[in-house]
Amino acid sequence: MSEPEVTTDFLKRLLASGNDAEAEERLAEIHPSVLGPLLAGLSDDEIRKLIDLLFARRKAAPLLADLPPDWMPRILAAIPDQRLTDVLTRLEIDDRLILVEHLPGSRRASIDELLPDLERRQLMHAELYPPESAGRAMVTRFIALRPQMTAEEAIESIRREDESGDAAQHLYVVDDAHRLLGIVPLLKLVATPPATPVADLMIAEPISVSADADREEAAQLVTRYDLLALPVTDPDERMVGVITVDDVIDVINEEATEDIYHLAGLSEADRVFAAARVSISKRLPWMLLNLGTAFTAAYVVGLFESTLDQLVSLAIFLPVVAGVGGNGGIQTLTVITRSIALGEIEFSSGLRAVGKELWVGLVTGSVAGVLAGLLAFLWQGNPILGLVLLLAMVITMTAASLLGAAVPLLLKGLGLDPALGSGVLVTFCTDALGFFSFLGIATLLLQQLV
Repeated sequence: MSEPEVTTDFLKRLLASGNDAEAEERLAEIHPSVLGPLLAGLSDDEIRKLIDLLFARRKAAPLLADLPPDWMPRILAAIPDQRLTDVLTRLEIDDRLILVEHLPGSRRASIDELLPDLERRQLMHAELYPPESAGRAMVTRFIALRPQMTAEEAIESIRREDESGDAAQHLYVVDDAHRLLGIVPLLKLVATPPATPVADLMIAEPISVSADADREEAAQLVTRYDLLALPVTDPDERMVGVITVDDVIDVINEEATEDIYHLAGLSEADRVFAAARVSISKRLPWMLLNLGTAFTAAYVVGLFESTLDQLVSLAIFLPVVAGVGGNGGIQTLTVITRSIALGEIEFSSGLRAVGKELWVGLVTGSVAGVLAGLLAFLWQGNPILGLVLLLAMVITMTAASLLGAAVPLLLKGLGLDPALGSGVLVTFCTDALGFFSFLGIATLLLQQLV
């Protein structure tokens, strides 16, 4: 069935209709992910009424959990404390963490007092894990089986512990100390004779991740081994939770967004609906840094002012050298950064990748240089000018590929985000080197050029 078309105006009319029963029924037909982007266009009173109607159909919690981060403060501020507390109790701990992070300190204290003891303890325990860790991305509901159980006893345990059926797809075998021993596929469990011990059915030594590990590491494990869920353990190998594939998709999306933003010199807080002052404060420092690097590149050009005075046509080709070199550097930078993000390459194995990109830069620079040199000769009628452009492009493209591969690997080796500022640094280096090589070679061959 196709999703009904929903607009902000439609929601406003529905909420103003006065027929709450019909509005609740209509909203139940709409997936929360469709409603989320429309909340920014509603008034505070309309948001409160919408949350109340969705709460009756158990859809308010998933709606709030999927809101864009920059909308959270305003939307949460429109919801009364008691209603927000009720919503939080219906969320898994990972989604609950996301919401409370956007609450002011004074309101957070009020919400903590309203939360039931169990949910409050779960929240306090989850917040002990480092930010961006696997412990903060996991859910704590899972089925724990004992190895001495029979298949029949295990199935009865599932019926008893998981009435909703949400956690039954993840069956984990633990010992008396709750240390992870193995995983039992649900289909294998129900298809085996009732008296079969769980120990005979489990897959021993399963892939797992530490709760303190970076959540990106957990996402890489799920992707690499095609897992539907990843068990999370504490330092004593005791199982404390599960990261499911839907949470991994969220992590991958967030990490990809983070890398894209960092490559452009942006902050994750600078979203499309963020306040203008936030965007200005996040972009201005990088813009000033970029201004500094641009003037440095201009200074390099100024070193060859006398050469340009004697042969003004050289200035025509400066954007060609800088543009092609910058593009080659960003291409290599993107490939290497993405490989690091996916866990396909580490600092220790980066030398081969650098060598490969160096060769790619040399070949592509030579081909582009020959073509550019030929076009310059046909345009200006000067074969020496074509040769200068050829040599400069080979040097610039080779260096750009080297820098595009080496910079993120070096940052990774230093324990820094390989995407952070790499684009600005690589572009500056290729521009400055491109100008220097082109004008430097032209200066050496100036007599032949003139």
